[in-house]
Amino acid sequence: MSRFRRVPANALHAEPWANGSGTTTVLASGPDPQDWQWQLSIAQIDRDADFSSLPGVRRQFASLDAPLTLHFPDGQDRRLLRLGIARFDGSISPRAELTEGPTRAFNMMLRGDVEGELVVRPLNGAMVLPVSADSHWFVHLLAGRAEIHAGDEATELAQSESLWIDADAGDRLRIDGGGEIVLVRLDVHHAG
Repeated sequence: MSRFRRVPANALHAEPWANGSGTTTVLASGPDPQDWQWQLSIAQIDRDADFSSLPGVRRQFASLDAPLTLHFPDGQDRRLLRLGIARFDGSISPRAELTEGPTRAFNMMLRGDVEGELVVRPLNGAMVLPVSADSHWFVHLLAGRAEIHAGDEATELAQSESLWIDADAGDRLRIDGGGEIVLVRLDVHHAG
C-alpha cells in the first residue's frame, strides 16, 4: 500500500459563502465529512468579510496571497502578512479586512481532542518532517515543485496539488524542492 494518497482535483469544488463575500473549497475532512473533527479548506476572499461563528471549533488561518487584518469583536486587530498564521477560537467571528486586495486563505479547523499544527512557508531545498504513530501529514503545494520521500517511496507534487502522507513510525520523511508549501500535521488515529 502506497504511503501517498493524492487529493483528486476533480473531486474538489468551491461552495459560495452565505454572505457572498467569497467561496470555500474543502480539501479534506474527517473522520466523517458530515460530522467532522477536522477540516482543511482554502477560501477565496474577494472583499472584506465577516467570519461565521463556529462554537467548539479551534481555527488556524493563513493568508496565502496578500496581507489582511482580522478585526475581533473585543476590539483587537491582528494584521497577517502574506503566509502569516492566526490561531483563534471559532466561536469568535472576526471581520477580515483586505488591505491589499483579494486573497486565498488556508483554514484548518479542529474539534474535540484532535490536535494539529498549520505551517505555511517557502520551500528551498530539503526539509525533514517528524514521523510518529498518531501524526498524519497533509501537504498542499502553493507554488513550484516538490519531491516527497517517505521510507523507500517517492512522489512528485506540482503547484496546487495536495496529498496525504501515511508514513510509518520508522520512516524518514523528507521534502525536496522549491516554491511555497502548506504543511498540516494532524494528531489523530485515522486522519484520512
